[in-house]
Amino acid sequence: MAERIYGFPPVARPDARVLILGSMPSVESLRQSFYYAHPRNAFWPMLAEILGEARLEAIEDKKALLTRHGIALWDTVESCERAGSLDSAIRSARANDFAALYERCPEIRFVFFNGAAAEQLYRRLVAREDGARSFVRLPSTSPAYTLRYADKKEAWERALKEALSE
Repeated sequence: MAERIYGFPPVARPDARVLILGSMPSVESLRQSFYYAHPRNAFWPMLAEILGEARLEAIEDKKALLTRHGIALWDTVESCERAGSLDSAIRSARANDFAALYERCPEIRFVFFNGAAAEQLYRRLVAREDGARSFVRLPSTSPAYTLRYADKKEAWERALKEALSE
């Protein structure tokens, strides 16, 4: 049996308008103590490019990028048992406390799932839908999801531009 692992607290200011949800941090992210740390994950390069920002290395710079643009970042799963990094290996998952997050960040109107697993876990563990938020699955930025970078970026850019312009 795999050991229980725990994710990170959310990066979220009270005025965030967009919430991006992953499933659970990868082994590399857990090792580096921050989201999307695997060097082949497209999340940070893609986000910086879409938002017209320089590439980021430092965790504090990544947090600042998110908060500057009204974006919150978290994972669907608070803890689970998992060997390795694959979402398909997640067992005994426990959801994060979304009621508390939505109360703390009442302006969140868009929830973007970073891939199918994040969405499926949210719908299974949280199942919180209301008329106040739009829920959209976007292509996973993980290197395990082999869609071309340009196609991932196009989908993310379209969704973020729409959400951040409202």
